[in-house]
Amino acid sequence: MNARAALFDLYGDHLRSRGGKASVAALVRLLAPLEIAAPAVRTAVSRMVRQGWLDRVRLPQGPGYAVTAKAVRRLDEAALRIYRAGTISWQGHWHLVVLEQVRDRAKRERLRADLAFLGYAPLSETTWVGPRHSPELDPLLANEDIRADRFDAVLDGDPRELVARAWDLAAIGHAYEEWLAEAQNLIAGLSDGAPASRVFATRSRLVHGWRNFLFRDPGLPAELLPPGWQGEKARAYFEQEAARLMPAAAAFVDKELL
Repeated sequence: MNARAALFDLYGDHLRSRGGKASVAALVRLLAPLEIAAPAVRTAVSRMVRQGWLDRVRLPQGPGYAVTAKAVRRLDEAALRIYRAGTISWQGHWHLVVLEQVRDRAKRERLRADLAFLGYAPLSETTWVGPRHSPELDPLLANEDIRADRFDAVLDGDPRELVARAWDLAAIGHAYEEWLAEAQNLIAGLSDGAPASRVFATRSRLVHGWRNFLFRDPGLPAELLPPGWQGEKARAYFEQEAARLMPAAAAFVDKELL
C-alpha cells in the first residue's frame, strides 16, 4: 500500500467521521503501523494538496490537513459503495454520459480512470453507461472542463447483454475469489490479543484491498448479476471482519489523534 492510497483510506474510514482533519504528526503516527515512513507521508500529503484533495489547516496539535469539498464527495460516494449504505432496487434505468471529444491524452486517461471509479463503463470512445447516476459526476466533469450530455434511459434489449458488453463479470468474479482467499490469510495472521496498532494495520489492509474493487465493480443490481455471484460471499466476509476489527482500530486512531 503506497502512502497516497493509505491516506485516502485513513481519511475515508476514520477521519471523515472525526471532522476530516488531522495534524501532520498524527498522520505520520497513524501510518507507521503500515510501514509507511514519515517522508513518504509528507510527500503524499503535498501531492494531495496540489490535486485538491486536502487543504492545509492549523490545529491545536500543530500544522495539519483537512479534506476539501472535492474529497468529501469522493469519500462519501466510496463509503456508500463500500458499506452498501443507500442501496436501492433497480428500476431498469441506465445512466448514459456522452462526452465531447477529449484530445489531450493525459486528461483522457485521467477521465477514464475517474469514470470507472464512479461505476461507468465505455460503450464507445465518448459514450459511457452506469447502473445509476453518480453525484460525483457533475463536479468531476466541471473540474476537467469537459462538456457532456447526460440521460436516464431505459434501453432496448436484454440488460444482461449490455452488462456483458460493458463489464467482464467473469474476471471480476475471479478477482473476488482471489481477494477472499488473501483476506482470509490476512485475518488468520492476526493473533488473539494483538495490540490495537496491529489490528488497525490489518483492518486497513483489509479495507484497502476491498476498496480497490470500486475501480472494477460498478455495483450492479442483483437482478443483473449471475447466480452464485462471488462478490456476495466476499462482501459478507468483508463486512463481518471489518465490523469485528473496528473497535480496536478506532481506539488506536483516537489515541494517536490526541
